[in-house]
Amino acid sequence: MVWNTHTVFNQPKPLGNSNLFLSDTPLHEAVQREQAGWDVEVLASLGQQLGTQESLELGRLANANPPELLRYDATGQRLDDVRFHPAWHILMQGLIANRVHNLPWQEDARIGSFVARAARFVMHAQVEAGTLCPVTMTFGAIPLLQRSLPAEFQSWLMPLLSDRYDAHLLPGGQKRGLLIGMGMTEKQGGSDVLSNTTTANPLAARGTGEAYRLVGHKWFFSVPQSDAHLVLAQAEGGLSCFFLPRILPDGTRNAIRLERLKDKLGNRANASGEVEFQDAIAWLVGEEGDGVRHILKMGGLTRFDCALGSQGLMRRALSVALYHALQRQAFGKPLIEQPMMRQVLARMALRLEGQTAALMRLARAYDSIGVGAPLEQALCRVMTPAAKFEVCRQGIPFVGEAMEALGGIGYCEESELPRLYREMPVNSIWEGSGNIMCLDVMRAWGKLPVVQEALELEFGEVRGQNRHFDHQWRRLLQLMRKPQEEQGRAVTGALFNLFAAAQLLRYSSPPLAEAWCQMMLDARGERTLPDRLCETLFARAMGG
Repeated sequence: MVWNTHTVFNQPKPLGNSNLFLSDTPLHEAVQREQAGWDVEVLASLGQQLGTQESLELGRLANANPPELLRYDATGQRLDDVRFHPAWHILMQGLIANRVHNLPWQEDARIGSFVARAARFVMHAQVEAGTLCPVTMTFGAIPLLQRSLPAEFQSWLMPLLSDRYDAHLLPGGQKRGLLIGMGMTEKQGGSDVLSNTTTANPLAARGTGEAYRLVGHKWFFSVPQSDAHLVLAQAEGGLSCFFLPRILPDGTRNAIRLERLKDKLGNRANASGEVEFQDAIAWLVGEEGDGVRHILKMGGLTRFDCALGSQGLMRRALSVALYHALQRQAFGKPLIEQPMMRQVLARMALRLEGQTAALMRLARAYDSIGVGAPLEQALCRVMTPAAKFEVCRQGIPFVGEAMEALGGIGYCEESELPRLYREMPVNSIWEGSGNIMCLDVMRAWGKLPVVQEALELEFGEVRGQNRHFDHQWRRLLQLMRKPQEEQGRAVTGALFNLFAAAQLLRYSSPPLAEAWCQMMLDARGERTLPDRLCETLFARAMGG
């Protein structure tokens, strides 16, 4: 472009119209390796669709036009509805059509469905991460509801497994598709759900599947427009899980009062509410007192999605930074050829190599749970909170590094990166913050002997291949002989990085695996990556 005062040059074009799957060699390889190769054609098509400029614009519009609370209609009738920009609904249609909310729960689900679904989740995260909240909660709720849905709501099972997005305000049994939210935390407790004060008293009979009257509140009520929520409340038998429909079976609105929507740092496209229950009607799921057990089962799935979401945001940040560095000239040569920038970008690509391999391996472990695999189940139990802690923790400075690579342009709202940066912390906080994840890891390892057995089997296959790996594994075992709570963050971070290292040592080229182990497991600090390895990492990060 030519202005009156100057000609614009050396300004890179923004990244658009790329294939989010085929450009990501580590993800492509991991999908095939972890038994989801049957889905690569669908993933390639989806990657092409999601990488278009049109899809990216939908993500921008959904964030630029956040949801609105409609408390009353024009006549003064109470509504408690949420209005979304059309871009939100288009994005949700795509997620549901691609079965990101229910692919592994289908009757004809194939081996590798968790892996295929994880890859779809990571790609959708790169377009608009806020839409993942209703999807992941529905995903976590479906297996519980398939086992324990109250008798009055059996007609909900079919739309829960559909590929149709239906935003109409109707009883669930009359809809083509459904979304399920969750409401756990209260003002006084946060992650300490045992301190919840919301009460539940039976309308008639007490017990599984019976109706109760709820009085209380939820400080964070995710996706208030959902067709139903799974909530925690205090019954006579203790903290219990309840199925709380938005519309009651008789067609009337439930007594769920939306007080306000949260004004959040990021996750702007997604609605998070504060609610009051004024004699709301809900149905007991399972037995009284079993609420925490049910929540933990769902929490494993939603926590895993937090890690996947962060990984998707990191992947997008790296893609944007690489595309910029290839075009931008600085001091006489492309930015990507500047020695320090070259090291920064290569280390970012290397970090994603390990994370991608680890998360897809963990997805395969989830695939094995239903076929009687106690060691894989134990691996999920301990590695899910570890993955959530470490990947989400690494994500915030990672996106900051990408922003710095672009310079001032990366700090401006016209870039994608400020939105990615604001989006990143929610995954560290939601479904339990970092310290909660670390406590969970130490609890699982300390109380379940099968956990250490699963880890020793996973790590034993690569023992002896790398001295940093062997040293860190011995050190971790020593720490866990007499675990101290204050060491929880160090233990959890080391555990995930060892898990990622094990995958790279097993499947990647020796130079790449060695570089990961040196970067993440060697306490002596970073070393310069060889230029040949940098070239390899860049090529793999761009689909070469």
